[in-house]
Amino acid sequence: MPLRLKKIYSELQLVIDRFHPDEFAIESAFYGRNAQSALKLGHARGVAILAAVEQEIPTTEYSPREVKKAVVGNGAASKEQVQFMVKSLLRAPKSQMLLDTSDALATAICHHHRLTSPTSKFRDWKSFIAAHQERVKT
Repeated sequence: MPLRLKKIYSELQLVIDRFHPDEFAIESAFYGRNAQSALKLGHARGVAILAAVEQEIPTTEYSPREVKKAVVGNGAASKEQVQFMVKSLLRAPKSQMLLDTSDALATAICHHHRLTSPTSKFRDWKSFIAAHQERVKT
């Protein structure tokens, strides 16, 4: 296990050095019935996050439900539905795509949506206008 973790860390460092990402998004661990699998996944996520943090890359974590909702519109979507939407959104070729690949791309799409879509901080138009008088044209 330690050698696998080292490989994940080293390979991710190479990707970071090559592409110089501005952001790092990762899906939070899904805790199923197998505690050992969850523990191993946690180790892998930890070294991935460490690789980003060491390079001072802002890191954000999203729940699987949040990723699915952002990409498919349904937080309970299947992996196949996520894959279909990822391929559609990215206009990917109809060739095979691993479910892990589409999950990773879905996390990136979710992060992009969160960065570019303003979140509503106002309950109604009245409170928005009160906060933004400079935008009101009379």
